[in-house]
Amino acid sequence: MTRLIVGPFNRVEGDLEVTLDITNGRVSEARVNAPMYRGFEQILAGKTPRDALVYVPRICGICSVSQSVAAARALADMAGVIPAPNGLHATNLMLAAESMADHVAHFYLFFMPDFTRPIYAAQPWHTEVLRRYAPHGGAQTRQAIAARQRWLTLLGTLGGKWPHTQGIEPGGSTRPIDTAERLRLLSSIREFRAFLEEQMFAAPLEQIAALDSESALWAWYAQDPWRGDLRVFLSLSQALALQQLGPGPGRFLSYGAYLQPDGAYALAGGVWQSGNKTAVDTRAITEDVSHAWFADTATARHPLDGQTAPDADKPGAYSWSKAPRLAGAVVETGAIARQLNAGQPLVSDATERHGGTVYTRVLARLLELAQVIPLMENWLGQLRPHEPYCLPARLPGAGTGVGLNEAARGALGHWVTVRDGHIANYQIVSPTTWNFSPRDQNGAPGALEQALEGASAQAGEETPVTVQHIVRSFDPCMVCTVH
Repeated sequence: MTRLIVGPFNRVEGDLEVTLDITNGRVSEARVNAPMYRGFEQILAGKTPRDALVYVPRICGICSVSQSVAAARALADMAGVIPAPNGLHATNLMLAAESMADHVAHFYLFFMPDFTRPIYAAQPWHTEVLRRYAPHGGAQTRQAIAARQRWLTLLGTLGGKWPHTQGIEPGGSTRPIDTAERLRLLSSIREFRAFLEEQMFAAPLEQIAALDSESALWAWYAQDPWRGDLRVFLSLSQALALQQLGPGPGRFLSYGAYLQPDGAYALAGGVWQSGNKTAVDTRAITEDVSHAWFADTATARHPLDGQTAPDADKPGAYSWSKAPRLAGAVVETGAIARQLNAGQPLVSDATERHGGTVYTRVLARLLELAQVIPLMENWLGQLRPHEPYCLPARLPGAGTGVGLNEAARGALGHWVTVRDGHIANYQIVSPTTWNFSPRDQNGAPGALEQALEGASAQAGEETPVTVQHIVRSFDPCMVCTVH
């Protein structure tokens, strides 16, 4: 057996190390280390509750809207406030704009460039992939960067700025949208739709969203292989058997995405496993710190009772990430979890056949783009002139609140306890904490740790390319992971 430490994983931010035990050219055991502590949960203690709306967006510069929404929902839950319908639609537009930008960045800037590596130089497709996705200079890379930059201007109109907008409140959104702005927003959405339909899919979004099985997907692919970036991804999946690479725990958690005025979600939440879906019992969520650099507690704790007490010299610990569990079980979260729980038939069919793998994770993200952009057009049309965007919210001097949301990478939860008008405890469980957790007190590996077991690692590879594919299929955001 040999041991290999892989990291940092750059392109977004590099605060991730993976220790691999390799036996006979395969990963026999993996330990995922989030090596940087940030301490937002400690920073928030003692602040007034509304201060959370200023601090938590700064947890991350990629998913700051998602953090804002989770905090606002936690405060709204504590205050018993239901946001104004216009505010919900505006918030959903902000959430979707941020998440769809993230999906485009993940695909073109973080995932596809790994296939341009010299290790694939002998492959017949390498020259074309290099032309398309070479870092900085690839033809599709340049187009995606430009499209993403123009797309993110939506957030300036909707929220005042991005990242770290201050426009999201417990009662809704503070930024009303006038008629002229709605037209400009619709024009921006249509421009982004055109980029997706011409470059990523080479097909109308509705046609992609309507694909209802793997057989339908591959029949569509066969019409014109290598036309459009989705077909390129499918070609690489076939060539490299990505449908077999990186199987996770097989349980998928989503809280539900894009809350509507009637209380339902545009993408329903749940826990999906082997084709069966159950409701999420948030009371069954616990955080285990057995292998994390935090002071031990007698048992795993629910986030409302959670503690964040650093212990950098703790024996046996190897990560600053806690280990969240749902009823004691390891779960995976992300676009694949949203699509499965929302009943997307193609993702369901592919996952029942192959499990949660590199192929199905990336496929779910791309299908989500085709699904959500038309929803954004619809939400924009539902904004009502002269109706409020934000309702007043009087926060009590004492109470608890829970704010659940879906960030681009999956299930995000904020739990707040207030006493004497100040935050007594604030706990955050982010998507990458679920996916990149260390082992728990029973020795169960986290979702990524499980997915890495069995991956090939050939002699002489300092950074095994299969490990890169698996890690990037989860789209890590480590700064959100480490509290």
